[in-house]
Amino acid sequence: MSDMHEHSVGWSRDTLIDEQPAPAAERGVVRWMRANLFSTIPNALLTLVALWCLYQLIAGVLPWLANGIWDAPSLSACREILQGATGGCFAVLTERWNQLLFGFQYPSELYWRPATAFILLFVALAPVLFYKVFPRSMLIFTAIYPFLAYWLIWGGSILTPVCAALGFVAGYLVYSRFITQSFAIGFFGGIAAALVFWWLTGFFNFTGILALEPVDSRNMGGFMLNLILGTVCVSLSIPIGIALALGRQSNMPIIKWICVIFIEFVRGVPLITLLFVANVVLAYFLPPGSNFDLILRVIIMITMFASAYIAEVIRGGLAALPKGQYEAADSLGLDYPQAIRLVILPQALKISIPGIVNVAVGLFKDTTLVSIISMFDLVGMIRGPILASTEWNGVYWELLSFAALLFFVTCYGISQYSQWLERQLNTDRR
Repeated sequence: MSDMHEHSVGWSRDTLIDEQPAPAAERGVVRWMRANLFSTIPNALLTLVALWCLYQLIAGVLPWLANGIWDAPSLSACREILQGATGGCFAVLTERWNQLLFGFQYPSELYWRPATAFILLFVALAPVLFYKVFPRSMLIFTAIYPFLAYWLIWGGSILTPVCAALGFVAGYLVYSRFITQSFAIGFFGGIAAALVFWWLTGFFNFTGILALEPVDSRNMGGFMLNLILGTVCVSLSIPIGIALALGRQSNMPIIKWICVIFIEFVRGVPLITLLFVANVVLAYFLPPGSNFDLILRVIIMITMFASAYIAEVIRGGLAALPKGQYEAADSLGLDYPQAIRLVILPQALKISIPGIVNVAVGLFKDTTLVSIISMFDLVGMIRGPILASTEWNGVYWELLSFAALLFFVTCYGISQYSQWLERQLNTDRR
């Protein structure tokens, strides 16, 4: 009986079993494929169809890239080298890269100037885009950069952009002096002070003083022109869009309706119409013999167009804020400019980041529309001088693929930065 009793008593281990690896089907690549690609029968079918389409695409594009010709004087020479085989004629890129990037009239010996301005652009944007990494003292260079870039690209006397910068300084000094008394007096007084300063400096002749070789605007072209229009118009449209959004919510009827009419009118007109107005119609409103730079006219029209859309995006951000935020600003004793600057706008802009980036990316791509008004940007160079030449007439895919790659890299970089910024500003994480 005792033996039977001993064998009937349960037994448990007093040590842990060694950890065992998960089954092969539940770890690594196999588990990821089961969870994401073959989780259900419909997903598995869609995965197989997608893989088939991807194979067909790669099978068609890869020989075109691998057999590409990079050194040939013309399209006919490329075809002779290929001898009927599939391959791209990328020699057009090596032969005309300078025209694609800088236009066909910008002096080749001066390419270093726009290239330097492009490199310095990243230095100027660094303290703005990555404000937690770079010191705030670098913002001084950010403020100087627009005037330095103008001098590098367009040339002329350095005193011209210096006087333009001093006009903004005079306007800011007047604004900061009267802002404590009245926001309207400080704002419009600053604008008046800047305009008066620029009018006075117009009587001086700065020709030849620390001057670079001047380059006319009609000589600008290529991807450089797209970058100039995109960077300048986005930079100007954001503050103007903020002002329009705040003006639309103003309690002052005149300011409110001016902003409403401007926003609704501009949003109801195609951008190409505004570009034709900049190219043709504005000349009828200028005094006889006056020369209003075409690039400046285009910048004004594109900035107006983008400002109206950004104003609506920011107005959505303002409307999304709970009423308690406005009441909290009032309870702290803040006046209207302080409440907007310290409490309302930071939260509204954070909400509006995806919409602002969407407008910015669309605006940058829309700069190619200037080719319709005979401005030789990247697309204008492809459609005009390059394809019109006898050497490269018929080269389409290579040139358009290069243009698409440049725009994709730029727009994808903007999109990725916006997503990173959203993660940095996401204070609601638990």
